[in-house]
Amino acid sequence: MALVTREELLATLVPYAVYWIYSGIYVVFESKLDKYKLHSKKEEEEKNLVSRKAVFKAVVIHQIMSIVMNLFIFAAIREKDGEASPRKPLTMLALVKQVIIAMLVIDTWAFFVHWYLHQNKFLYRHIHIPHHRLVVPYSFGGHYMHPIEGILDTMGGTLAVLLSGMSPRTSTFFVSFTLIKVVDDHCGMKLPGNPFNLLSNNSAYHDVHHQLYGTKYNFSVYFDIWDKILGTYMPYTLEKTPEGRLEVRRADIEHKHD
Repeated sequence: MALVTREELLATLVPYAVYWIYSGIYVVFESKLDKYKLHSKKEEEEKNLVSRKAVFKAVVIHQIMSIVMNLFIFAAIREKDGEASPRKPLTMLALVKQVIIAMLVIDTWAFFVHWYLHQNKFLYRHIHIPHHRLVVPYSFGGHYMHPIEGILDTMGGTLAVLLSGMSPRTSTFFVSFTLIKVVDDHCGMKLPGNPFNLLSNNSAYHDVHHQLYGTKYNFSVYFDIWDKILGTYMPYTLEKTPEGRLEVRRADIEHKHD
């Protein structure tokens, strides 16, 4: 039995390649997209408590750990199942069912893990607070987190794939999409024409959570359902600054620019 199959290797590596390609596009063009940023470069330098270099290193470590975990899980499942019979062709109905189940699983997991990391003061102080060193988030910082939180994060995607019954090939596309969403939530921009802007949970929504006034709100990663059910949803508005940028503001307070 092979240590790892080609499909398993692709399912493990491709999503992270997508993560870096997509986040890299933001980095390369960010100077030309300044008017779409939710924060200025000066704010990033003044408010963030960690350098981009340190963030890059931590993200790489997190993703290497995730790759090892996922390859091990794939191998363990094959060992358990033995010589399984060939999969039946995937119908469109079956694919839709898998995607719905996977999204429900990963959305619920991501919300409650994130929510509890804020509720438990010990876990917040020792596990989750590194991610909040990015008060002004940027694209590749989406995976900047403590290694233990990284394991929990990886488990969410793995559970979604396993419980939905996705094949490695299908999971390649699903996990790639989830990582694009994570990058986009942390991109710190509100780009016109971005399809994620059609969702109520987008980069502006998540930007609220990274601000000091919003750390107890807007925990959701994919949808805002659990935030609204549990009363942790904070509405916001987008206002233009004198420099012409858009700025996220909590909706329950009136603000005036100088």
